Amino acid sequence: MKHGSPYGTHRVLEPLGVLPQPAWKLDNTMEIYDNEILIDVSALNIDSASFTQIKSACDFDEARIAAHVQDIVAQRGKHHNPVTGSGGMLIGTVAQIGPALANRIDLKVGDRIATLVSLSLTPLRIDEIKKIHLHQDQVEIAGQAILFETGLYAKLPTDIDEKLALAILDVAGAPAQTARLVKPGNTVVVIGGGGKSGTLCVYEAKKQAGASGCVIGVSPFAKDCQRMTELGWVDHALQVDATNALALMEAVAGVTQGRMANVVINCVNIPNTEMGSILATRQHGKIYFFSMATSFTAAALGAEGVGKDVEMIVGNGYATGHAEHALNLLRESPKLRALFEQLYV
Repeated sequence: MKHGSPYGTHRVLEPLGVLPQPAWKLDNTMEIYDNEILIDVSALNIDSASFTQIKSACDFDEARIAAHVQDIVAQRGKHHNPVTGSGGMLIGTVAQIGPALANRIDLKVGDRIATLVSLSLTPLRIDEIKKIHLHQDQVEIAGQAILFETGLYAKLPTDIDEKLALAILDVAGAPAQTARLVKPGNTVVVIGGGGKSGTLCVYEAKKQAGASGCVIGVSPFAKDCQRMTELGWVDHALQVDATNALALMEAVAGVTQGRMANVVINCVNIPNTEMGSILATRQHGKIYFFSMATSFTAAALGAEGVGKDVEMIVGNGYATGHAEHALNLLRESPKLRALFEQLYV
């Protein structure tokens, strides 16, 4: 059995010399190297920006979406959306563990796991698409995938439904990073606060900011704003389109007496919200761009163009302990868990 690079570079077909994530195409043959893990995949959670783009391109037609997903994987050996550049993650059952890893990891054949690395770097083969879940960003499949030696994973919990765990683990980095960034008394704006990652961030922000802080949720949809208000974790729910930077700035200024936000968390799944995020942030504040639809060129040059000295943070989907942190939010809040069970189970 061959030994592969711990980073998976032995799977790169083109262009040679790059890591699996930026590569155009990977080798998705499912004969493992001695330091790889083979997974029988049951479901993909396509990241929100990618799935939104795919649904729009396919006019929300499930057959066309299925064909589109299969085409991406057939062309690239992984689910790496060529438009958004993003992937998602998967759940499945451990089918085989390379002998070089057997005594170094806490897994055994038959364990149910979620991968915590992007589908954009994961060798994947789809044999059948069983079901498309249009409103959950999930695709049930029969297929297999490869996890590299350095690949992150989480064993699926026994006390939380698998579909719900898949949805939560896909965005686990967002609430974990929110917990790091938000301090007591902070004013926090969560753009996309009515979505999956946004709801977790709103909840986490309220925990960290405390009674002396202020949490502001932003969505262009009235139903999202109503739900944010009813859940009780926001002090203000603003119905504003974040692509309209001046409108967002004025709305945030209106509820903060012009002081703006210490921290802005951007969780939206559409482009062109960079300037709204920047203008909603006070001087020397922080912006966490969790959205994979972010143009970091637009953010950097935009902040410069309006004279904003703000710290802008790339939305790293990984933070130490992020998987357990996100799942524990469901365990500690019956209201949060009931909402997500309604949406994903």
